[in-house]
Amino acid sequence: MERLRGLVKLAADFYHERLLDTGDKQAVETLRYAQRKRGLSEETIMRFQIGYAPPGWHTLQEMLTGMGYSEDDLVNAGVAIRNEQGQVYDRFRNRLMIPIRDERGRVVGFGARALAAEDNPKYLNSPQSPVFDKSRLLFGLDFAARTIRDTETVVIVEGYLDAIQAHQAGYTNVVAQMGTALTDTQLRLVAPRWAKKIVLALDSDAAGQTATRRSLEVAREALQADYAGRLAVDIRILALPGAKDPDDLIREAPEQWQSLVDQAMPAADFVIGMEMETLPQNASVQEREAVAKRLLPLLIASESDLYKKDNLQKLAMKLRIAERDLLAWASEQQKHTAQARRSAPPPDIETLPPDDSFYDLPEFDQPVGSRQGVAASSSSKPKLERYCLRILFSQPELFYHVNRRFRELCGDNEELVQGPLSDLCAEDFTYSAYQALMMVFEEALAQDDMEPLEYLEQQLTPELLAEVEDIFRDDLDDMRPLLRNGLSADLAMVRKQGERSASVIDIQMELIEKSLELRQRRLGRVRQEIIAIFADSQLDPQDASYYSHIAALTNHAKHLIDDALSRQANRMNA
Repeated sequence: MERLRGLVKLAADFYHERLLDTGDKQAVETLRYAQRKRGLSEETIMRFQIGYAPPGWHTLQEMLTGMGYSEDDLVNAGVAIRNEQGQVYDRFRNRLMIPIRDERGRVVGFGARALAAEDNPKYLNSPQSPVFDKSRLLFGLDFAARTIRDTETVVIVEGYLDAIQAHQAGYTNVVAQMGTALTDTQLRLVAPRWAKKIVLALDSDAAGQTATRRSLEVAREALQADYAGRLAVDIRILALPGAKDPDDLIREAPEQWQSLVDQAMPAADFVIGMEMETLPQNASVQEREAVAKRLLPLLIASESDLYKKDNLQKLAMKLRIAERDLLAWASEQQKHTAQARRSAPPPDIETLPPDDSFYDLPEFDQPVGSRQGVAASSSSKPKLERYCLRILFSQPELFYHVNRRFRELCGDNEELVQGPLSDLCAEDFTYSAYQALMMVFEEALAQDDMEPLEYLEQQLTPELLAEVEDIFRDDLDDMRPLLRNGLSADLAMVRKQGERSASVIDIQMELIEKSLELRQRRLGRVRQEIIAIFADSQLDPQDASYYSHIAALTNHAKHLIDDALSRQANRMNA
């Protein structure tokens, strides 16, 4: 994985250098296009490392193979294509290149804007690859994270040029989803982790309106995973005037952007207004009922009682339908949805890799909150996740022992190190509050300004501090402090009390065991995702090959964890 990341980084450097090559007439014209037509300043071009892919079919290929990379490396990294005859050539040609980075600032792929009017598509992204998964990235997050955290607001636009233009104008809490609809994983990168307010500012054309609606549905479903998260996040829709996209609007009138963000409408108003625009004035009762049934799940699925009542009143007034009828229809619809979910046939998995043991993963718990609409009690939260967080927060240094064990299982297999057996992280947890705690925990260990526990005490919100308190209100009487003396003091006390009842080695071994079990469960979720992906008969052959490879890696990691847990159990029983 690191080899491919290094390759993509070299490609970004190459494209950027070509854009700045004053001896290349086409590069000079492209730079002029970026500055005059796209309105990008020299500082922005340097900051985002914008580049130029020459029109040649093998320009990048020759540079990278000359540095020791194979043709397979180029294809796997998504910068080259292999045709049916086995010939390899550059994927990006005669395009303005925008490097796409993950939240840690590592280049993982590219967005490419066509320079010739006849070239299609106009915008071309890197394909799905071991280093690039568009559904798990938000363009610009590496630059926007601090402002999002400070302002507790994230503005999500559609394209990378929209986001770049916003940052150039000083609006640095803007990120781009780079697709037709927001995904659950993209949302969780920012909310409720940092952002308490989400503003969706997608294009104002018909496609953009539809994408906004779909993104809103994803946001609602993701945020209903836990009650506290729902109440904390305010979702708004920014209406762009004159059928413009954010790139055009900010370029022409940058001073208007902030007022538009401030005036963004509540999500309920947007979806109600969108439906009412297509509803005839003399609509029948049946037509109005159909609109209500489409909107109700979105309006009440993840709101507080106060907002729910307000939304129902708005909808009832617009459709001229009694509120009690709306509630009755919503209840009926939820029952049908639950029944359909229970009776749905299992997906066809014949197209997955032939190793039958891949399907032998045990059934795992669903994320807390996905089965209930109220705040999760301590008893209903994932106990394994609670245990791991409790030990990590009381003894942060054990985190490194867990990750060292993961790397030992990988041996020399770099794909396992970067993939299914990577370091323990937030994705190993299913309860959203625990995911947020793990993210802040990782941040605490990554910084050097203060002790990890002091950092946690300063960075955790009151809601997350309450979750920490709840984590330690468990099992043993001597591990139930109420965190009245500050996080650092109380966790130090917990640590001393814990060490009196068990040796550090015992705690370390048990944490490693539980962390392996936690990763087992995550692999189970990956299994379910891959089965669902392969159930799609429209799966592209290249994507099918990629996901088959991921399935094989997942299966291999599962066997390694199974063997490790079995050996550890045998040692304990000996």
